[in-house]
Amino acid sequence: MASKFIVVKCECGNEQNIFSHSSRPIDCKVCGKRLASSSGGKAIITNGKIVKELE
Repeated sequence: MASKFIVVKCECGNEQNIFSHSSRPIDCKVCGKRLASSSGGKAIITNGKIVKELE
């Protein structure tokens, strides 16, 4: 699967662009909750959901 950017919507309502294969944890810029964790490959979405994939 190719790496790409994705839009993740946090539980607080904030939408944030993240890299699908991020090598570090990503936190919400509004509430600070962890959005995604690194897994050595594709990032694991922890709080929130994927809204769309960007080309």
